[in-house]
Amino acid sequence: MRMYDLIYSKKLGGALSAEEIAFWVRGASDGSIPDEQSAALLMAICWRGMTTEETLALTLAMRDSGKRLDLSSVPGLKVDKHSTGGVGDKTTLILGPIVAACGVPCPMFSGRGLGHTGGTVDKFAAIPGLKVELSEAEFLRSLAETGFANSAQTADIAPADKKLYALRDVTATVESIPLITASIMSKKLAGGADALVLDVKCGPTAFMKTLEDATALAQSMVDVGKAHGMQMRALITRMDAPLGWAIGNALEVMECVEILRGEHGDSELAQMSFRLAAEMLVMGGAATSLEAAQALVQATISKGTALETLRRFVALNGGDALALDDFSRLPQPGQVVEVRADRAGNVAAIDGRALGILAMDLGAGRRDRNDILDLGVGIRVLTRVGQRVEKGDVLFEVFAKAEVNIFSSFYQDTITFSTNSKACDDWLLATIS
Repeated sequence: MRMYDLIYSKKLGGALSAEEIAFWVRGASDGSIPDEQSAALLMAICWRGMTTEETLALTLAMRDSGKRLDLSSVPGLKVDKHSTGGVGDKTTLILGPIVAACGVPCPMFSGRGLGHTGGTVDKFAAIPGLKVELSEAEFLRSLAETGFANSAQTADIAPADKKLYALRDVTATVESIPLITASIMSKKLAGGADALVLDVKCGPTAFMKTLEDATALAQSMVDVGKAHGMQMRALITRMDAPLGWAIGNALEVMECVEILRGEHGDSELAQMSFRLAAEMLVMGGAATSLEAAQALVQATISKGTALETLRRFVALNGGDALALDDFSRLPQPGQVVEVRADRAGNVAAIDGRALGILAMDLGAGRRDRNDILDLGVGIRVLTRVGQRVEKGDVLFEVFAKAEVNIFSSFYQDTITFSTNSKACDDWLLATIS
């Protein structure tokens, strides 16, 4: 078998066999296939696409390049969630404890942020002492004792994905639905969960800009998961502004804790997190209908059991659980600067990507994978799309290092004003199962 033949076949639009794909993934992982040949095949896949069968074969080959986690020692159906991410997306910190508090084990591997989007691991790292990289034994213990386990992706889970993603990142081949599907689903299948709920973001600040593209990606991941025997459900959700009021790691922990306390219950972040949790509860067998599941979700908030589950998870894994009740124990900024509106108007749009970049510039995100974050800095967004703003109203609070100069115009430019703007409440665009 020659790599040249695989590249040539895909260049002409041919379909690769499972054996050919496995040959490529093995060679890419162990270095026996040169990077330039893998890059050529990645570009051919980008242009020519893959069939469902090819995508499944690629997913399984990448999954089998490393270790597969065995969660069978923990009773019950294990349900995971994956989001394609975005600025302010912090739903894992809310829904994980809710689902666990309802008796459904929730195992989750998360990533670190890079660029203008944040990572769940970084948000958890803002809780002093919390171990964010768990060994297999620690992960299983957390899942068994608290019902919830979250860890940074370990190096031995789908290592082929790390290799191929690094090549995609430097060869302009990231934007391919089959490659995105295989990247996500190889890690999810290796993670050992029985069911998976997907949150596929759609909009100007999301990776998938159009509903058509978001639907195609969601359907691709659902098809691959179901072909492997995993229960699948996908929600396509709107992403055209920051999700929630907080951008920045410690700030996002605060917002999540406040929602688990029962605050901000009508916010888009809370409603989205509650819906995703309800879908997970139905799939995990805790409820027979979405309505019943939503009632269970609300009970965990009103009774405080979800917040208590988060406290137990944090304490078990070495974190300062008192920080969930006393935010002064979380990382703090050197200064807080108010950004006020320089004119009146109705908020027509908020540029989430631009705000994410500003937060990254403050130190909340990474330009390079080796950058060290300042976990206490970030932005509090005090206005929403559709809101009326008067001149002098506070638009943002900027949490920054003491020595950083804040230029208000940079933040004001992220808001578009209109004479007649209405809020867009349809955050749920579609569901696929």
